[in-house]
Amino acid sequence: MTHPLETMRLDKWLWCARFYKTRSLATEEIGKGRVTVNGQAVKAARDLRCGDTVALRQGPIARTVVVKGLSGARGPAPVAQQLYEETAESIATRERAAEQRRLAPEPAATLQEGRPTKRNRREIDRISARTRERSAPKDWGDRWSASIDE
Repeated sequence: MTHPLETMRLDKWLWCARFYKTRSLATEEIGKGRVTVNGQAVKAARDLRCGDTVALRQGPIARTVVVKGLSGARGPAPVAQQLYEETAESIATRERAAEQRRLAPEPAATLQEGRPTKRNRREIDRISARTRERSAPKDWGDRWSASIDE
């Protein structure tokens, strides 16, 4: 007879709850200090129990969740979402961040400089041709590399 899980490795739970695509990715994020349990920095092998609070980062998104269940296998997303409950404070923070990203200006629109247009390119060529004409030596003796020391 199988008994329900009482504890589970943190990296495996993060993978089963579908926060990270692979266990090794979960382990890497824990190693970088981006995951804490009950406010403490932890290692990947840390035993997790129901009721623990896990704070984690998924790219720019920070989340705080309370562990509601443990699963021995990674299942579909709806099942994985039953393993945790996100705190109201975390949801509000995430929504504020999403709103700020939505209202932020398009990065490409703020660029003043970029690849020159055909017209700009011709203007650049015209200016650089004039500069070359002025700095070009008049005859062989005007070149610094061919000058004779006297």
